[in-house]
Amino acid sequence: MAAILSCSPLYTTSKSSSLFNKPNKSIHYNISVSHSNNVSVRRFRPICSSQDPDRFQFTDKQKNRLSGIKECVISVALAVGLITGVPTLGFPSNANAIAPVLPDLAVLISGPPIKDPGALLRYALPIDNKAIREVQKPLEDITESLKNSGVKAIDSVERNLKQASRALKQGKSMIIAGVAESKKDHAIELLAKLEVGMDELQKIAEDKKREAVAPKQKELLQYVGGVEEDMVDGFPYEVPEEYQNMPLLKGRATVDMKVKVKDNPNLEECVFRIVLDGYNAPVTAGNFIDLVERKFYDGMEIQRADGFVVQTGDPEGPAEGFIDPSTEKTRTIPLEIMVEGEKAPIYGETLEDIGLYKAQTKLPFNAFGTMAMAREEFENNSASSQVFWLLKESELTPSNANILDGRYAVFGYVTENEDFLADLKVGDVIESVQVVAGLDNLVNPSYKIAG
Repeated sequence: MAAILSCSPLYTTSKSSSLFNKPNKSIHYNISVSHSNNVSVRRFRPICSSQDPDRFQFTDKQKNRLSGIKECVISVALAVGLITGVPTLGFPSNANAIAPVLPDLAVLISGPPIKDPGALLRYALPIDNKAIREVQKPLEDITESLKNSGVKAIDSVERNLKQASRALKQGKSMIIAGVAESKKDHAIELLAKLEVGMDELQKIAEDKKREAVAPKQKELLQYVGGVEEDMVDGFPYEVPEEYQNMPLLKGRATVDMKVKVKDNPNLEECVFRIVLDGYNAPVTAGNFIDLVERKFYDGMEIQRADGFVVQTGDPEGPAEGFIDPSTEKTRTIPLEIMVEGEKAPIYGETLEDIGLYKAQTKLPFNAFGTMAMAREEFENNSASSQVFWLLKESELTPSNANILDGRYAVFGYVTENEDFLADLKVGDVIESVQVVAGLDNLVNPSYKIAG
């Protein structure tokens, strides 16, 4: 089966040109792309509720000439990903000849390998404490150690554990010194639990109980993450004045999304736990939490599930977003991207717009279940209520090696039962979305206003 797309300076859309908008929206390009619907998608079955600086330099004039070509190539790559269900990591094979003319996009082939949502959230915290990171890293490396076979796996786990234990003993005073004064008692309590847990994991390894390693590792990393969160002393920056009166999540929050699954003999319903990161996306996460408290998503169907993303948030009727009853207009939010090394997010512009092709995003599209805002493709500040979850792993869409990072606003990750996202279908119903932690971090909650 072949899809005929068009590529030109003009983009034809039915109602909007969002790549992550209503499934029936379309964008047309001038290139013939062949594809097969028989795409192999890696699936997992976790337990859930069920029945059974550039290499080349160009003048400004040359860069302007190339910008249209580059935008076209990016759009084609995205379109191919949407059609085939597989994200395009670079360009079609027949486009290799023009690759040297696009050096700014060389970054698409590199990126860190971190794909665990918990690890991504830990590294995204606004802290700078080398001592706690030296404890965290070897504990996270246990995941790779367990991929080894036989006794080699346990031996490797023990090496990881010894490294983490040594780092904790040597750096404990530095770790405590980095904790916010008001949270020190809590952090010290967590560190004590961490030490006990490490001893327990050592005993597990000595007894060769391989199946018990991963659950204990997860527990230890939760202690580490808790200590790291205790290092954050207040919200680290000022949100731009034009957005200060919008609902803002100044910290983190956790929500549970319960989905009723139709026509699936193996699955009746599933609860997805999602951690929203307001440190790096306060406007985006705040907008979502505000809608959750309005029960906006309760009873809404999954509107797209194509093996590439799962998407919802388009209300019934002509509106494509949330109509604020106080203004009777669609509430939109700005594109919001936090970059490594920056103290505050970039608003209203993609990283491509401002030439930061090699910048690392703090919340990358690197985990199965990465959550982001849908918007109109060429309207950066058009996001409202439509959200999507990426269904690809980092082997296919590594951090900063795809064309989503820096173009769409990530604001959280599914941390429990994320693998079951691949089983959702169009028509499955979101029974409820509830905030289970962190609601007190929401400021300017518009849902409390009458109407």
